[in-house]
Amino acid sequence: MRISVVDVGSKTVRLVVADAADGVPLPVHTAKWRLRLSEQVRPGEAIPEECVEGLVDAVAAAQRTAHRWGATAPLAFATAVVRASPNRQEVLRTVRTRTGVSLCTLPGELEAELTFLGARRWMGWRSGPLALLDIGGGSLEVAFGRGRLPDFVASLPLGAARLTHEFFTAEDPPTAAQVRALRRKVRHQLRDVAARIRWEGPRTAAVTSRTFQQLGRLCGAAPGRHGPFVERRLERSALREAVGRLAALPTTERALLPGISAPRAEQSLAGAVVAHTAMKLTGLRTVTVCPWAIREGIMLRHIEDGASWWAEVSRLDEEDARADPVPLRIAPATS
Repeated sequence: MRISVVDVGSKTVRLVVADAADGVPLPVHTAKWRLRLSEQVRPGEAIPEECVEGLVDAVAAAQRTAHRWGATAPLAFATAVVRASPNRQEVLRTVRTRTGVSLCTLPGELEAELTFLGARRWMGWRSGPLALLDIGGGSLEVAFGRGRLPDFVASLPLGAARLTHEFFTAEDPPTAAQVRALRRKVRHQLRDVAARIRWEGPRTAAVTSRTFQQLGRLCGAAPGRHGPFVERRLERSALREAVGRLAALPTTERALLPGISAPRAEQSLAGAVVAHTAMKLTGLRTVTVCPWAIREGIMLRHIEDGASWWAEVSRLDEEDARADPVPLRIAPATS
């Protein structure tokens, strides 16, 4: 069986096509389409029509690509940038009508659960009690567990793009006072969740997401071209120094640093502050940068629990999307 996942994130639409051989999703093709929704949609604002058009085009292209590679209908989901939008329901309906792809949003807690599953499978049982941190554009997911699925999950509005819009738009680079204000907010939001992670006492910690991958590279981890099986670790002490480097540079110069891509340079400082503060509050000195995350978690649940699991997730979200829509003026394409 060949399956595919479409992930609508804050920056890109990503497609993964994988063979579900022996219960393990083995990727055979990946592709991405740049949207940069987080640069055009501020937290709490509706997604504008031109962005919806771009989203429709990208999802349709991903569907065609998945079909060419012989995959089943994509398991398609959108993360916090769409989930938090006041016109989310109509955006989802428009994508479904125009493309035939049942795009849905997942509760933040379910995102954390699925990301934990992907990380657990990659890290293996020898990792023992496992803590997980995942920084997206709109939210931070935290999880802890001793088994296949987590015992505790939390989703907090501490995404790198969201906090950049909130704290770092006035000056580039931001002032020291602005960085301190951001750190205070992160500490306040994370206080109770971090206390739970400390109490659980994880043996191992994994971090996922492009934010953590780029921070790991900035702090000396092997570049992506060395492949996924190279162990990549991130030390809290190195991350503290990275926060200082990023805070001293404007966006254009951050993009010249190892691992920091131009599209993510602006939000790299906020991501680093969240990452360092989360590691400090949870008592984590070293974490493993894990290449498997939510997309792999979705594929694993699909393989292990059957297609009915995802069908139920999509059905519940589609029922919600039929209630009280915020209208868009984009008409469905005519044949």
